Amino acid sequence: MELAKGGVRWALPVVYVCCLVFLLNLNNNVGVEASHNVFMHLQSLSAVNVREEHRTGYHFQPTKHWINDPNGPMYFNGVYHLFYQYNPKGAVWGNIVWAHSVSKDLINWEKVEHAIFPSKPFDKYGCWSGSATVLPGNKPVILYTGIVDDKNTQVQNYAVPANLSDPYLREWIKPDNNPLIVSDQSINGTFFRDPTTAWLGKDGHWRITIGGRRNRRGISYLYRSRDFVHWVKAKHALHTSAGTGNWECPDFFPVSVSGTNGLDTSVVGPNVKHVLKVSLDATRFEYYTLGSYEKDRYTPDPDMIDGWNGLRYDYGNFYASKSFFDPSKNRRILWGWANESDSTDNDIKKGWAGVQLIPRTLTLDPNGKQLLQWPVEEVETLRRNKVELSNKILNKGETVEIKGVTAAQSDVDVTFSFGSLDKAEPFDQSWDRYDAQKLCSQKGSTVEGGLGPFGILTLASQNLEEYTPVFFRVFKDQDKYQVLMCSDASRSSVSVDKTKMDDGKDAYRPSFAGFVNVDLNEKKLSLRSLIDNSVVESFGAGGKTCITSRVYPALALYGNAHLYAFNNGSETVKIDSLNAWSMSKPVKMNH
Repeated sequence: MELAKGGVRWALPVVYVCCLVFLLNLNNNVGVEASHNVFMHLQSLSAVNVREEHRTGYHFQPTKHWINDPNGPMYFNGVYHLFYQYNPKGAVWGNIVWAHSVSKDLINWEKVEHAIFPSKPFDKYGCWSGSATVLPGNKPVILYTGIVDDKNTQVQNYAVPANLSDPYLREWIKPDNNPLIVSDQSINGTFFRDPTTAWLGKDGHWRITIGGRRNRRGISYLYRSRDFVHWVKAKHALHTSAGTGNWECPDFFPVSVSGTNGLDTSVVGPNVKHVLKVSLDATRFEYYTLGSYEKDRYTPDPDMIDGWNGLRYDYGNFYASKSFFDPSKNRRILWGWANESDSTDNDIKKGWAGVQLIPRTLTLDPNGKQLLQWPVEEVETLRRNKVELSNKILNKGETVEIKGVTAAQSDVDVTFSFGSLDKAEPFDQSWDRYDAQKLCSQKGSTVEGGLGPFGILTLASQNLEEYTPVFFRVFKDQDKYQVLMCSDASRSSVSVDKTKMDDGKDAYRPSFAGFVNVDLNEKKLSLRSLIDNSVVESFGAGGKTCITSRVYPALALYGNAHLYAFNNGSETVKIDSLNAWSMSKPVKMNH
């Protein structure tokens, strides 16, 4: 929820509608298999029996069927709201509505009535993603993308609560003066979606940005309004970038350069940087830059890479994210969606697909060059049975099992140290320094090195027939060290999981990876992983680099899962400290 200051004739909250309806079936080498494959014959095949195997224990999930983008998250009158794209009729994409859940603590969730669903000419063919804004007078409004015809023509609509006295805002109304925004002749109306949370300028005008493309140039269109009803497109876009393809699910917000508190979306000033995040159809990854916002134009900082080689929120299975300002704790919180990486056949058999990842706080790294992400503190209330390990030496080829925790459902926080950087392998100048995933696929956890690989083996079977390693490897580049962080799903299951459907997809098990921009003067690296049956969310160096993997072990299930720390480098590594907890289930999860 964004608390906005100023006068407005009509109170509308803007809902961040992230539309992921790009129907390309991308090659596995490009990115996460997050494209919405269309299976018309399966869209309304309701799950009769829901398989519990691989379902998460403490991540956000409905009880069955497909979910994708988080939409319009907000905090309103003491309640957290999460809307999300949902198929109430089946475990594949289709029949999309805005499902709605509420929480007091971001951990326990209660489902309420669907907030938005196709019912009017301005959204007859679909209700896609959007955002929420809370206007003066404490009035929330949702902005979302509606589909008006079978050509996927997109318009921007709004919805308001039917009863503001209802603490859960169970019912939403779509007024008949929709749509508020339609594309003009300069815009491709089939790539025009996902309005952001609104911000209020010093001139008293509201602004939003909407994602799109012109040929191969990604565009973040800017619109202004005095009253939140009548919107005018600015002459210039908020920002564009050549060669990036369609931009969807844009997010635009300020961060403080002098502290860790989050900021309301309308805040500007000398101690503020702005963040522009976009989700790219072409790669199915998310990218962001840091920069300045002046005269309704966003300019990335000079050292930012404004394209496919730029910074990412997460280097793994993470897409269509949306952030919001939480005024109750002065923090900015990020929600992101993780699609399944299993075969289509297994998605249908288990009766569900997709999870929302643990919400993360967003702050600016003290170096001013990137964001830091960390799981919200509320997730720590689920910790049980703490296990500690310290000053444990790991020589080359050694592993140590972390016993005493439920390895399939756990939270692990470890700091490794090493005595010297001398054994760091040379960074081959022929390698693509922007393709960490390719490097990880070549330099996996079993490939012996100098300083690394070292880390943890998650969701491991007893004899290591299957496991998902999360690890570091340090290279010596020309004038600095390169730290590679990997979350490698290639050995995560002994199952083959090939599709038997003519139009289905096989299981996808990539070696996700990113580089970590960290100072190694103290010769330490930290790693935290949230492990949850089929999810491994990892945070390197205090949240500088984050990687999410979806995995489906056949042997390392429930009590048969194990957790190990390991070192396969010639440099001895020490576990300075390791804290691990079993994670309990929330009391309520959308029942």
